[in-house]
Amino acid sequence: MPIRKSSPVHSPVHLPEESGEASDPMAAMSVDRLPTAKKHPEKATDPTDLAESVEPTEAELVDPAVKTKKRPPLLVLIGLAIALTLGGIFGLRWWHYTSTHESTDDAQLQGHVYEIASKVAGTVKDIAITDNETVTAGQLLVQLDPQSFQTAVDQAQAALTTAEQQANAAQIGIAQASANASAQTTSAEGGIAGASAGIADAQAALKSAEAGVPVAQAGLKSAGATLQETQTEAARYQDLFAQGAVSAEERDSKTQAYEVAQAQQAQAQQQVLQAQAQVTQAQANITKAQSALTTSQGSLQQANAAGLQTDVNSSQYAAAQSQIKQAAASLQAAQLQLSYTQIKAPAAGVIGNKSVEPGDQVQVGQPLMAVVGQDFWVVANFKETQIANIRPGYPVTVNIDALGSDTLTGKVQSVSPASGSQFSLLPPDNATGNFTKVVQRIPIKITLDPNSVKGNLSRLSPGLSATVAVDTADNASANFDSNNP
Repeated sequence: MPIRKSSPVHSPVHLPEESGEASDPMAAMSVDRLPTAKKHPEKATDPTDLAESVEPTEAELVDPAVKTKKRPPLLVLIGLAIALTLGGIFGLRWWHYTSTHESTDDAQLQGHVYEIASKVAGTVKDIAITDNETVTAGQLLVQLDPQSFQTAVDQAQAALTTAEQQANAAQIGIAQASANASAQTTSAEGGIAGASAGIADAQAALKSAEAGVPVAQAGLKSAGATLQETQTEAARYQDLFAQGAVSAEERDSKTQAYEVAQAQQAQAQQQVLQAQAQVTQAQANITKAQSALTTSQGSLQQANAAGLQTDVNSSQYAAAQSQIKQAAASLQAAQLQLSYTQIKAPAAGVIGNKSVEPGDQVQVGQPLMAVVGQDFWVVANFKETQIANIRPGYPVTVNIDALGSDTLTGKVQSVSPASGSQFSLLPPDNATGNFTKVVQRIPIKITLDPNSVKGNLSRLSPGLSATVAVDTADNASANFDSNNP
């Protein structure tokens, strides 16, 4: 350490007149400060007196405040040398540390803070946690009253069941209508074929009957002629018999021939009537066959209508399928709403900022509490003049103020694509007005080593202040390149 020197205060001393020296005070002071050996040579008998002692002057005798300078002891010189050596070593190490490390105390511990809010409006039935409680992922936090939501689920389930039953009925109707239409079509087509054949047969019978009428009429005409001839012969032979010109046998023969001719005429008349009746019957059969054809054609139209009913049932089945999908979607939505009545932790962490109590009416999106996750990192805001040698992957030491002397380790994970001021609500605009250069700060994300965090996990919280130091000794002169860590 430097030795502080004090300036001694000298009183003016007057030398005796017989000395013959000037009475200059400064000269007197200079003479007073001379060693005794120089002032009084006769007293300098021991050579060590010149090196080890200085006799007090008259001024020192007169003024006790004036102290005599002494040569420092050897131990003081040794201590001073040790102090200088240690100071040099410390200074060298400090220079080496500052030249290979970039540090800042503008850093905060960050973590995932999950805001817990309700997705449905309802009444709080039960709260399963307390303040500052550690929870696991998926653990129940808040239970809302599920009664109204369960009713909605039951209604959606009933609607789905009804839609499924309608679809099944429509499907059965499709099969039944298709079978009926097929049978009716087959029957109608058979009836049409039979009726067409009956018409053809009736028309052929009509032609045959119409052809038999002239034949019968010709037979009737021939029978009439024969009857007239036999009648004339019978009358003539009767007259001849009366005259005795012919025998009774001849008369009776002619009489029998006349009677036979009468019978043949009657038969011919009957045949004409039968032929006419056959014509009428054939015409009636044609009419009947045509009626049967018309009926069969109507049946075919009904069968075709039954086919259209199949199409109608198919459309009903498709509509029922759509209703099933809609009812299933409604059921799924109702079940989802019911599940929202159980508010669960999205991740493992610690409960904080709880603001809900049993019986509260909560709305959609209303904050209820927060879950602070157990994954932490540090965001350090370095000056833009410090990041030239900082690259992803470089080791980092982190001192959290809340942990005291405990030191955490980590590494640089990434660098922000813009300065912190660019993400502020009102970014600076240096294109107008007076410009004052301000050193910007660049946020750098630092991930922590899990092994170093393990023992201090319960004492870490987002928002804690930290001091970080990045070791840039590996590549201190390299340019920063975020694409080549």
